[in-house]
Amino acid sequence: MTGPLDPPAHTLDPAHGRHLLLQMLRVRRLEEKCVELYSAAKIRGFLHVYIGEEAVAAGVLETLAPEDAVVATYREHGHALLRGVPAGAILAEMYGFVEGCCRGRGGSMHLFDAATRFFGGNAIVAGGLPLAVGLALADKMAGRSRVTVCFFGEGAVAEGEFHESLNLAALWQLPVLFCCENNLYAMGTALGRSESQTDIALKAAAYEIAAWAVDGMDVLAVEETARRAVDAVRSGGGPHFLELRTYRFRAHSMFDPERYRDKAEVARWLERDPITLLRATMEAAGQLSPQDWDQLEADADAEVAAAVEFAEAGTPEPLQDLTRFVYSERGAGPKTGGGTGEGLEP
Repeated sequence: MTGPLDPPAHTLDPAHGRHLLLQMLRVRRLEEKCVELYSAAKIRGFLHVYIGEEAVAAGVLETLAPEDAVVATYREHGHALLRGVPAGAILAEMYGFVEGCCRGRGGSMHLFDAATRFFGGNAIVAGGLPLAVGLALADKMAGRSRVTVCFFGEGAVAEGEFHESLNLAALWQLPVLFCCENNLYAMGTALGRSESQTDIALKAAAYEIAAWAVDGMDVLAVEETARRAVDAVRSGGGPHFLELRTYRFRAHSMFDPERYRDKAEVARWLERDPITLLRATMEAAGQLSPQDWDQLEADADAEVAAAVEFAEAGTPEPLQDLTRFVYSERGAGPKTGGGTGEGLEP
């Protein structure tokens, strides 16, 4: 099956709607703070924010179980946060401090947390797809009822790993859900300039994979479709593919002058802000009061403020640990230090 699904007939529970709003707000406020901190030179290196795409992570991750695995890209702060990685550990990682989820060694593009089964943060375009296939293969061989979800941008479709990964997943009927976050621009290249066939779901269907296109700005549509796909994968239905049609409101990265897209186009997409859309839907249905909205904003702001305080109090790794973790410390005595070195078994 391929092509866009019919829009879901939303019967939204108000409490769940407020939860989804808060999830998207948490990501939005954290990343707005990241932009501020980057501009103040407290975060260095590369920074790619997810602002505008929050409905994708919020909708898909809502459908997963704790034992499932998540593989993401370098635009992964939102995925990590909503998967359960503490905001403080995310910010401390970007600061380069030991208290970060990777002891400050990975930075913005390489967030990782074994405890929540969040396996990156991958800086290489399409680099996460083979990892996801490997995780899914391990689960199938071990007879585990798990799903691996792999997020990637439409730019990955031009890479060989995309085709190799989809082919193997279909050939071996692996429990993996591929989630293409199609934001129309691979860095500064418009989709129509890099792909002769711009229907990404159709490409996936060519590998005999059930593939659906979804409005990635509608968190309710994303959640409903993702739940159908995850349930199908978990029940032995083989790999599934979602093309989530979304848009990033900011440039590709903080270094990007953004001269490749028209401001009027951005303005049109801003009218479909996923947070604004859900808020308006709930307000129109009498499910969200001004006081409810104020509380959601206050909760998100408080979490980010606490995360900044945590990161600001962080500590650099000692120079004598420069070569630590070059080789595994397994069997070399008790572990010391923080980070996520424990629990690496799949």
